[in-house]
Amino acid sequence: MTMVSYRELVRNCLSQVKEIMPWDLVVRMKENPDLLIVDVREPYEFEAMHIRDSINVPRGILESASEWDYEDTVPVLVQARMREIVVVCRSGNRSALAVQSMQLLGYEHASSLRTGLRGWNDYEEPLWSSAGTLVDEAEADDYFTVKLRADQKAPRPW
Repeated sequence: MTMVSYRELVRNCLSQVKEIMPWDLVVRMKENPDLLIVDVREPYEFEAMHIRDSINVPRGILESASEWDYEDTVPVLVQARMREIVVVCRSGNRSALAVQSMQLLGYEHASSLRTGLRGWNDYEEPLWSSAGTLVDEAEADDYFTVKLRADQKAPRPW
């Protein structure tokens, strides 16, 4: 088996999943009150800021959350196989991988938010804290700015 990088893994799955842009999600939210937004980020990320009325199903438990009879089962998600679903994450990578898994599990109308919540915020759409307060756009900009530590960066050859 050939090893691929994370970027290659995401790039390879993009040809198999549907993506929508933030402005398309705004339209879909208005047109389809039954739309389910599934945020696959970690709980601490979701608590900091999320799209109002979205549900949090972390990527690590998505598959078991999508089925009955598991401790991770999320009933609204299990019952949503025929609903329109938009999966979101920070940048659109985890959500694309999540949609690929969901398609294998029988979710026929799932799509990934291209650009993720960073793009949603750039499009100046609202994000909410778990306390129910509107998150300041500048605070969201700072939150979504990549901040790598030195030990997280690839070694330089020089």
